[in-house]
Amino acid sequence: MDFGLKGKVAIVGGASRGIGQATALGFAREGARVALCARDSDILHSTAEEIRSQTGAEVLAVSGDLSQEEVAGRLVDETVSRFGTVHVLVANTGGPPLGGFSKVSDADWESAFALNFFSTVRLIRKALPHMQRQKWGRIISIMSVAVKEPMDGLILSNGVRPAVIGMAKTLSREVGKHNITVNTVLPGRILTDRLKDHLSVRAQTVGKEFEQVLSESAAEVPLRRIGDPQELANVIVFLASEAASYVTGVSIQVDGGLLRGLL
Repeated sequence: MDFGLKGKVAIVGGASRGIGQATALGFAREGARVALCARDSDILHSTAEEIRSQTGAEVLAVSGDLSQEEVAGRLVDETVSRFGTVHVLVANTGGPPLGGFSKVSDADWESAFALNFFSTVRLIRKALPHMQRQKWGRIISIMSVAVKEPMDGLILSNGVRPAVIGMAKTLSREVGKHNITVNTVLPGRILTDRLKDHLSVRAQTVGKEFEQVLSESAAEVPLRRIGDPQELANVIVFLASEAASYVTGVSIQVDGGLLRGLL
């Protein structure tokens, strides 16, 4: 299937590793021009070079912390300066630290909102005018299945991420007239550094080896395995494509059937 992404310009946050890296590679394979952003400049530029060598795609690497106000604007500005516009925005950052309610401070809450909520808002604010002018755009935020089923020990994530869902749903109704879709992807147990950190904490808490806890976690998923970042990236690329032109305002979980809820 031709996804209609050849020549399109895609911005991917958190793109040096994990889900972001797999997503950027997915767009590049479809012939898109890709702008990557992540905090670690060395790893980011290494990832950009790897994607170029694998796909021959045009790749721009912009290092920075998207929780910082100026970085979102700089990322979009440099992308437009290099490629002329923005067609696809994938708002993706790491998650806030683990912890229960009594363990987090006001500063922790403020950092979590800056990381997950304000980074998404600021990226959209900068990219949206370009999408409106060309009457075509795809906005995709990467959150977590925790917005549908809050997880113990993740009070910051559980509290902040649903705000992004509410914003995205409302925005989808505002910008649909411009042929812009707005969707959210909710990863379940995908083998990322964040999942490994979470499972490592669990292993230490219960006194088990990491591999045992990883195996137990996989057994709880109906498909009996942990997902690969590329499997999530496939859904993101689809949502950005012409094939998904009538899909907007939805939050799609990619979790191997883990959540039990109907909606």
